[in-house]
Amino acid sequence: SDPRFSFILLANNVGKRKAQIAAIRSSSGDLVLNVDSDTILAADVVTKLVLKMHDPGIGAAMGQLIASNRNQTWLTRLIDMEYWLACNEERAAQARFGAVMCCCGPCAMYRRSALALLLDQYEAQFFRGKPSDFGEDRHLTILMLKAGFRTEYVPDAIAATVVPHSLRPYLRQQLRWARSTFRDTFLAWRLLPELDGYLTLDVIGQNLGPLLLAISSLAALAQLLIDGSIPWWTGLTIAAMTTVRCCVAALRARELRFIGFSLHTPINIC
Repeated sequence: SDPRFSFILLANNVGKRKAQIAAIRSSSGDLVLNVDSDTILAADVVTKLVLKMHDPGIGAAMGQLIASNRNQTWLTRLIDMEYWLACNEERAAQARFGAVMCCCGPCAMYRRSALALLLDQYEAQFFRGKPSDFGEDRHLTILMLKAGFRTEYVPDAIAATVVPHSLRPYLRQQLRWARSTFRDTFLAWRLLPELDGYLTLDVIGQNLGPLLLAISSLAALAQLLIDGSIPWWTGLTIAAMTTVRCCVAALRARELRFIGFSLHTPINIC
């Protein structure tokens, strides 16, 4: 009954992308805010994102994500730290070049005039001969960058979202996100050198790192099964890299809990 809101009821469940497009095409404001249904925004989020969007060259901006159910299980605590690292290391670094590679769905603001140029491409994405039904956030961000707009990160615009509290749904989520990352890397490959050399290295690292981790883990397992020797060098290397990363995060965040993020490495290998 609130006159400030209009609710669009689609005839059937057509997925997030189609729902987004229906809402965007019905909108009239200069800016469009995308918020997932399980996300709670801080009171000043819209104000802070709007201030960032004053620059007409910016097509999209995202806020910082935290886990609203952080204290529910050991896994939600790890995911909350994972979100901090993704936002305040990866996105923050990319934002220095005006090219955040994925403005996340829980809290992202878009320029409607930019969206108007991209919606047809966004809607028509196919993957392996079928309409794409995953990776919407990353794909839309890549389209923004390809169209010449900058994408930004606003660290003090806080959005709290519900994260998986058990392993099975979390691993399914991670698999969807990994597919999106690998697929849309090919879409952005020619774009990267135009943005910055650092971003090219960053995206190569994002895609090559997990593959090398998987290969080294499988090779170590094969060595153990074939000749019974313990692949201590592989384990030591992974442990050392994990320790360094967690210590750096603990120093930057000024929170000792990030040392415990080392427990995420076995999950990451899976």
